[in-house]
Amino acid sequence: MAEKRKLIQYANGPSLEEINGTVDVPKDKGFFKTLLAYSGPGALVAVGYMDPGNWSTSITGGQNFQYLLMSVILLSSLIAMLLQYMAAKLGIVSKMDLAQAIRARTSRSLGIVLWILTEFAIMATDIAEVIGGAIALYLLFNIPLVIAVFITVGDVLVLLLLTKIGFRKIEAIVVCLILVILFVFVYQVALSDPNWGAAFAGLVPTGKTFATHPTIGGQSPLQGALGIIGATVMPHNLYLHSAISQTRKVDHADEKSVAQNVRFSAWDSNIQLTAAFFVNALLLIMGVAVFKSGAVKDPSFFGLYQALSDTSTLSNGVLIAVAKSGILSTLFAVALLASGQNSTITGTLSGQVIMEGFVHMKMPLWLRRLVTRLLSVIPVLICVMLTSGKSSIDEHVALNDLMNNSQVFLAFALPFSMLPLLLMTDSVTEMGKKFKNAVWIKGFGWFSVLALTGLNLYGLPDQIKAFYGDGITAAQSTQADIIAWVLIVAVVALLVWTLVDMHKGNERLKTELASEHVSSTYEHLAKLSREAGSEAEFDKEAVAER
Repeated sequence: MAEKRKLIQYANGPSLEEINGTVDVPKDKGFFKTLLAYSGPGALVAVGYMDPGNWSTSITGGQNFQYLLMSVILLSSLIAMLLQYMAAKLGIVSKMDLAQAIRARTSRSLGIVLWILTEFAIMATDIAEVIGGAIALYLLFNIPLVIAVFITVGDVLVLLLLTKIGFRKIEAIVVCLILVILFVFVYQVALSDPNWGAAFAGLVPTGKTFATHPTIGGQSPLQGALGIIGATVMPHNLYLHSAISQTRKVDHADEKSVAQNVRFSAWDSNIQLTAAFFVNALLLIMGVAVFKSGAVKDPSFFGLYQALSDTSTLSNGVLIAVAKSGILSTLFAVALLASGQNSTITGTLSGQVIMEGFVHMKMPLWLRRLVTRLLSVIPVLICVMLTSGKSSIDEHVALNDLMNNSQVFLAFALPFSMLPLLLMTDSVTEMGKKFKNAVWIKGFGWFSVLALTGLNLYGLPDQIKAFYGDGITAAQSTQADIIAWVLIVAVVALLVWTLVDMHKGNERLKTELASEHVSSTYEHLAKLSREAGSEAEFDKEAVAER
């Protein structure tokens, strides 16, 4: 009993053990009834694609380049669908989340390095949530920013309550919050009467989409595209999906049951990510159609809120009439608050997944949330206090810069989740012939991994320079380039280490499977499932074999 009372415990059981395999799913029922049973995990994943970090990049992209970057949002969403499909499939077929799978195939030292790297990435996204939540509270209730920042720590109480009501109810709450966000932007865009022909034309990429000229508002199309990509595809979503895809019950001894899980998890994910695509597209359309071209001088949440209540910045008479009531700006702040709360749930679950998977440590979700939120609050508080004596515009810009600059950690962490994911789902040894990636998925997967890694590393020098502010000197620019190249070399070296370790792990796995007279991890799990007397016994055996 004393062991159970420890706040930090050893963990090497099923991923998110409290909810793993807890949701019943129908067999041999109609498509829509079955899809409803599987719907939910995709919504938790989609939250990461419409969090506060996405808002500024999409709206600013619309303000600066009209509908040119619509194609970037579409491409990012399609890549996200592909990666999330592979993450869910890995969890369902191998009965391991991505963190557990990487740790099982690599050395302990590399596992610790990747854990620390991913923790920094999650904290970077948490900074955006703190800023978004605090600003929403300030805008809605006029709560001073310092106090609002501390109030965001209180969302740990919300999380504590949610853990008591069941995972299906958590999924339902997340879906409701997504619908709130979607309604707000559909309403505002509908009032703006955008040029839908130009918007649809923007979905087709051209040579101008990734051009380095012209520079508008200090941003080129390439920089705008990199900003949207960086804010869209995030590593923690891959870890999360590989874990929560296991909440549905599956019989590993029955290939049809596993295949059904994979199929409907993909449907759920793609439907929810399509909703995320529409939210991000609506944000960009807002930048074009809701505001007059170039009217938004302050792209921070403060500036967008004020612009939605300033009749001089809005594009048509209908918007101006509605804006006078204050409803446009209020709805914007409500959507911002909903987005922050959604991200609270998913960020905490992701953090637990990577901690248990990489270093086999487990703590209560409320404690995990409290620790990460307090760490994320520190840079936000420092930023607020340093700008407290300056003008409100300086304070707004500083917070916006902090949110954007914190995303630099995502450029480091993303390749180390994408590459192992692709290698393992491409592997016959890991997935079996039935569930390994099809040739076209493998091709698009490698294109996505190489393109996103290349673009992130290509944009790294500019991200480093952004830390120096607008008045960067030639000496500081050179210094930023040196720092960027050192980091790029470090990322490449770490990627090589990961590839070597993954190869060794795969060869070791082949030897172990051969001794069991099976050819893949999936076949081994099917054999264990048939031999196990109960689901609990199967879980125990699967963990022991990991």
